[in-house]
Amino acid sequence: MSGGGPNYEPKERTSPPEPGELLLEERQWRIDEVVAGRTRTLTVVLERLEDAFNMAAVLRTCEAMGVQDVHVVRNPELGFQPNSSVTQGCDKWLDIHRHETFEECRAALKAAGFSIWVSAKREGARSLFELTFDGKVALVFGNERHGVSEDALAGADGVFWIPMRGFSRSLNISVAAAAAITRAVAWRQERRGPGGDLTDEEAKQLTRRFQVLSVKQRKKLYRED
Repeated sequence: MSGGGPNYEPKERTSPPEPGELLLEERQWRIDEVVAGRTRTLTVVLERLEDAFNMAAVLRTCEAMGVQDVHVVRNPELGFQPNSSVTQGCDKWLDIHRHETFEECRAALKAAGFSIWVSAKREGARSLFELTFDGKVALVFGNERHGVSEDALAGADGVFWIPMRGFSRSLNISVAAAAAITRAVAWRQERRGPGGDLTDEEAKQLTRRFQVLSVKQRKKLYRED
């Protein structure tokens, strides 16, 4: 008996559909809206954080306010593991850059043209409300118990603090970050309008990435997480 036949012949592989073709119009509209508001010229640095809830809360603020990049300086005593009940999956939309030391982080930011401002209450520190955010700006927030490191203070372009009018003289790290990020975004919106600042190529790449992340079967179709 002879074998073969059309059912046994190798089938030609087909490429998966473009992710945008699999999305509802409302979802694509939302992706376009989010990408249009994204920035890569304002970034946040988290130095040696300890609390998983704080880690997660800052990530959620960054994502909500359109900050695409977050830099994390490793705490040698524990890993960076944001609490998932707080992030609600927002971290998948962000670019999280991990560094072994602050100096490594500083070198990467400086190579990209960022000025670095550290949050700390020190003599000579400037009020958050006096800062300008018209260039590439990185805001650094330190450890819950010890604050930013001496390396961060020495390597920064400046130090800022958040003025307080009540009896409380300090803020939780996640609250301080939220206040500073919101201030920076508002400052820019007042002067530039509500849009983000991605290049056309950055917007194109981020749009496709968000499209893929919005497809439920993405691991099977695109072999992407």
